[in-house]
Amino acid sequence: MKILFPFLIFLFTPYISISQSVNPEKGVVYCDTLVPRIDISIHPDTLNWIYENVQSEIEFRAAFVFNDGNVRDSINPIGFRLRGNTSRFSQKKSFKVSFNTWTDGGNYYGIEKLNLNGEHNDPSIMRAKLMWDLLRKWGIPAPRANHVQVYINGNYYGLYINVEHIDEEFVDLRFGNKDGNLYKCLYPADLDYLGSDPDLYKLEENGRRVYELKRNEEADDYSDLANFISKLNNSNDATFNCAIDQVFNTTDYLKVIAADVLCGNWDGYIYNKNNFYLYHNEFSDRFEYLIYDVDNTFGIDWFNIDWTSRNPYHWEMDGNEKRPLYTRIMEDDILRRQYTWISQQLINQIDLDSLFQSMQARQALIAPYVVNDSYYPLDYGYTFNDFERSLTEVIGAHVKTSIFGFLTNRFNNMQNQLENTQATPLINHISYNRLDDNRLFIGAWAEAEFPFNLDAQLVIDEDISDNATMFDDGLHGDGEAGDKYYGTILENIFPETSILYQIVAVDTTDQLTVKPCDYIYVRPLSGELPLLYINEFMADNDNYIADEYGNYSDWVELYNGDTEAIFLADYYLTDKLDNPDKWQMPEIYLEPGAFILFWADDEENLGERHTNFKLSKDGEAIGIFNGLKEVVDEITFTAQTTDVSSGRETDGDPNWIFFIQATPGESNNHSNLTDFELKKDNLVYPNPVTEGKVYFKIQDNFELYDLNGKLIHTSEPVDCLDVSTLPKSLYLLKTHNFGSQLIHIIK
Repeated sequence: MKILFPFLIFLFTPYISISQSVNPEKGVVYCDTLVPRIDISIHPDTLNWIYENVQSEIEFRAAFVFNDGNVRDSINPIGFRLRGNTSRFSQKKSFKVSFNTWTDGGNYYGIEKLNLNGEHNDPSIMRAKLMWDLLRKWGIPAPRANHVQVYINGNYYGLYINVEHIDEEFVDLRFGNKDGNLYKCLYPADLDYLGSDPDLYKLEENGRRVYELKRNEEADDYSDLANFISKLNNSNDATFNCAIDQVFNTTDYLKVIAADVLCGNWDGYIYNKNNFYLYHNEFSDRFEYLIYDVDNTFGIDWFNIDWTSRNPYHWEMDGNEKRPLYTRIMEDDILRRQYTWISQQLINQIDLDSLFQSMQARQALIAPYVVNDSYYPLDYGYTFNDFERSLTEVIGAHVKTSIFGFLTNRFNNMQNQLENTQATPLINHISYNRLDDNRLFIGAWAEAEFPFNLDAQLVIDEDISDNATMFDDGLHGDGEAGDKYYGTILENIFPETSILYQIVAVDTTDQLTVKPCDYIYVRPLSGELPLLYINEFMADNDNYIADEYGNYSDWVELYNGDTEAIFLADYYLTDKLDNPDKWQMPEIYLEPGAFILFWADDEENLGERHTNFKLSKDGEAIGIFNGLKEVVDEITFTAQTTDVSSGRETDGDPNWIFFIQATPGESNNHSNLTDFELKKDNLVYPNPVTEGKVYFKIQDNFELYDLNGKLIHTSEPVDCLDVSTLPKSLYLLKTHNFGSQLIHIIK
């Protein structure tokens, strides 16, 4: 069945290549076929202080040893503190190990932090480990975890679960990027709309933010979260599905809902408005939902609720509690039917008999380390006998159901509770990529309840075109055959070709899904490489020029030496020539002869002129590439000097020199200056300005501009100017009676 659109829709969505999330291999640190030993050495007085000040977040110096019988490593120093919320007041504490507190960039097998969880609520010490394993099996981004022995100062502190910390390294391993905003969301994080002002979402509870920004903290910009919450709450029912899909990975979240309900996780967003992360995936420009802290699962209960039989379409708390992310999905007919089918899919993936056997094997593996755990009985009086029967018997108190009993009853009940509906096809993770100068790849993940066909519906150079069939055969750039990721390669798509496309799935019951709701626009490239130059850069900006936040960061200046304006979003800037599309430039037209300054500070969220990389003062490379990964301009440089820039001797010139007096954002062409002009900076003092005033040797009419060309001040001849209220930066003083000269003033 072919779907043709009778008219061209001019609404479109800019799109960049993305990929599906993946869960990395467990590796050495999270190997769970054995029980590694972790030793912490810390001064006894410091350890006593930590136990006496349980709410402290201070990380103290300690030494770390990892030993699994095959690998033995020592790291000193590491940061060490307590972690958790209510567990801080338990007898069996939980701990945070940080490898980068005292060592810049420190890590252990690429991991910056470890969470050592005591699991004092759970007599099996297995519920959280089981939940993380099931999430990974179901393809849901989840921490790696294993059981470990924990020793402090040579004393055995018990059997723990070692859980991967959710941070920028975690999201980078799952989504291939790490520079988007990452929010840790704790009670009462209900995602209710508070207003359009982003600062309203910086509300606090018990001395910490409800939505705590854990990445890009310096910018402290909550506008993306505010936009997501606004679309979530304020979109009308008819447009909700499209509106939320623009800002949130709804399809993957349906699987998260199903997993929470199947595993009895009530301490997350849906029931308890608690314990989750939101990551703004910079590739897809959508938020990803990440599950966090899953010890209250599989029959742990504090509310006297039977979680094995609770309605899977009414998992939220009773009453007037708001949970818009869950309730609006359940109210949307398409999303509700897709959730129903996904829930059945998750159930079908689990063979309970095999799962029970693997859990019994794990119980036998960890049992020797529970016998001698003197902290195990302290909180709830658990005995080793309780541990041995925890898989199959009810322990009592808050452990209302055994793990095996919960799984059996929950899976059976949920299959009976699921509605008898048919789901429309699922489409997600849409991407495109130019393969060379005449081929374009389009890909998407897709799955459906019934057999289906998947096509890319194309509009090429504003003319309606036929569908391009997409394949999951491993022969069309789609990865491995049968992995549910489909692809098609379009031929004769030249750089100047304009393309709009959507992905269309039609199943054998004639159910139709079109994603995204607006066309994706593949912007044409110019057929020729422009004269766009790396004109000047500073790789060690200690105190020369500050950005709009007062930060002294590396910078790169570009120059348009062409005769036409250049649309910068068609090009990429990188510090790694083997990674040509590292940072896409913003949607700015750079006029002929104009300059633009980018801050190479690895802080994209500070603004559109801040890149996702830094420069190395010891030497590396800078490159400009187009969408075909062709070099527009590049420079490889050696070690740089503090506050000294490197630049082309004249704008666009092949000869590179050092500038003691840098010219960020303006011309390098000093060769035409007269002797008087070369000494012009001597006309003002002190320069750099260290106090509140700058003085003039020659009085003249002048204008003062900031680096962006904004007029700040005009004046008749004076002998000094008060600049105490201006932020630290580079300013341009334009005189009039001496040939309209520009004088640099550094504050």
